[in-house]
Amino acid sequence: MTKEEKGVVIQELAEKFANNPYFYITDASGMSVAKTNKLRRLCFERGIEYKVVKNSLIEKALETLDTDYTPFKDSVLKGFSGIMFHPESGKDAAKLIKDFLKENNDAIKLKGASIDTDLFIGHDQLDTLAKLKSKTELIGEVISLLQSPAKTVLGGLQSGGNKLAGILKTLSEKEAA
Repeated sequence: MTKEEKGVVIQELAEKFANNPYFYITDASGMSVAKTNKLRRLCFERGIEYKVVKNSLIEKALETLDTDYTPFKDSVLKGFSGIMFHPESGKDAAKLIKDFLKENNDAIKLKGASIDTDLFIGHDQLDTLAKLKSKTELIGEVISLLQSPAKTVLGGLQSGGNKLAGILKTLSEKEAA
């Protein structure tokens, strides 16, 4: 690969990293061609882009960003690296890796992930990443939590209003008699 070709790859990667708040770096070394093709097909079906790129090019692309990815340099960018990009969800790639591992034990390892510039390093982070909630899910939970006390108060007022009206009616009937 010429210097110009490397420059183009670095530029493309830097744009992908900048435009995708969620990316995973994996190690799929030792997988057979059939398993690799199966992984790529699964990624395609779920809308996840999977690329195999040299670590030095990944490192140079990450250096162009505002976020500090130095921890990746020391532990993640070693050996074989494949990158998974998903523009919409931080947990979809983690779920894909977990699903793939159910049928293909130890075929792929999570080396690191960046979720909205938060860094997760190591395969042991896979369960945490798979349980992450999207921004939309979190907003929905906050709204329902905020609505819950208001609904309780309104429900109490409505049921109490009926009781109060009944008591007032009974009292007025007693007074009239």
